Amino acid sequence: MLAPRVRFAPSPTGYLHVGGARTALFNWLYARHRGGKFILRIEDTDEARNTDAAKEAIFDGMKWLGLDWDEGPGAGGDFGPYFQSQRKAIYDDYFAKLEAAGRVYFEDNGAARFKFSRQPILVPDMVCGDVHFAATEEPDMTIRRPDGSYIFHFVNVVDDIEMKITHVIRGEDHLSNTWKHIDLFHAFGKHAPRYAHIPLILNPTGSKMSKRDEGSAISSYQEAGFLPDAVFNYLCMLGWTPKAGEKLDRATLIAAFEPSDIHSANARFDMTKCTWFNAQYLRELSPESLLSAALPFLERHGLQIADHAMAAKAVHSVREKVSLLGELPSWVHYFFTDDYSYEPDVMTKLKAKPENANLLGELKADLGNLAPWDEHSVHAGIEATAARLAVKAGALMPLLRFALSGQSRGPGVATIIDLLGKDRTVARIQRTLALL
Repeated sequence: MLAPRVRFAPSPTGYLHVGGARTALFNWLYARHRGGKFILRIEDTDEARNTDAAKEAIFDGMKWLGLDWDEGPGAGGDFGPYFQSQRKAIYDDYFAKLEAAGRVYFEDNGAARFKFSRQPILVPDMVCGDVHFAATEEPDMTIRRPDGSYIFHFVNVVDDIEMKITHVIRGEDHLSNTWKHIDLFHAFGKHAPRYAHIPLILNPTGSKMSKRDEGSAISSYQEAGFLPDAVFNYLCMLGWTPKAGEKLDRATLIAAFEPSDIHSANARFDMTKCTWFNAQYLRELSPESLLSAALPFLERHGLQIADHAMAAKAVHSVREKVSLLGELPSWVHYFFTDDYSYEPDVMTKLKAKPENANLLGELKADLGNLAPWDEHSVHAGIEATAARLAVKAGALMPLLRFALSGQSRGPGVATIIDLLGKDRTVARIQRTLALL
């Protein structure tokens, strides 16, 4: 079998959305699985709606997901240009071929129509099975506008011929037009590629996912703090169920992918499930890798990281408690600034019992004399203070957490104290005592 050539052909009229990203992903998987080529082609003939921002969003989103292209903008290739706006001379040549074959006629307004063959057409689809289209009575198709610009159906077929595309994996919403494309291929004396029309992505209510739905824009995942591998993995599960399981690395997904295994039923998007995937991936990161991924989010919240080793331990200490990188600042901000605020209910609880100030004072004294200073000795020191004061150690832990972080949640108290160090720990207890 020849190595396949597949393509993703977005229009730069809006952001990269989930449906487009999954189409690109399935094409990429197939190319990587079969040792073929993945081509990025920009369908930018709609000058009125194209924007540079949308074009960059497509590039950025694909790079973020790790969908590298073998040919296309920035990568080069032997079958360019890879922007349709730069290919008019090619389209003119192909239009002339249709004209010479007697398959084109003109309207009074100058629009050009393609004469359908009026023959039954079979689409042998790798996902949907054989789809038969009867001889059509539909009006002939406009392929060139009065202003000389070409219609999507025409340029799409010409580009697939010129770029030697062997397989077209695209959304099921294109299936109803595929017979028109095959009719054009035949008019040019060419065999059509193999088609695989993949199911649509529905929102939780069961209607087609739109740009207004949560999770529709790939950029929203970047902004919220999803990991690319997690989103990649989740998108694979929208319409495909690998036998190897759900949470799978890229190498496993590449090895397992076959278009014939894609479901024909529509897939329903589930943000809760996508977030679950992300939480699993977050928990597997090393302290250093998690900090590297979290840094943009910490810095966005004005947190300055001076001690990277401590910062890596700090973010890693709450990895089981968060699902998104964007949640980390609210969990660990107090490690990086001494000017932290107290949650209102925390101060209420601290002031509720007069003995709390005395207990914190005793802890400050004992911790100030503690040596050596590590998580184990800190924990033992707190227990020793509790025994001396005839209280349970569990009663001291919330007081220390409140004093050191201003919060009622976070990693273990001994972990917080160990990471802050003796001087900052004692100073924070003193600060809290002054407020009491």
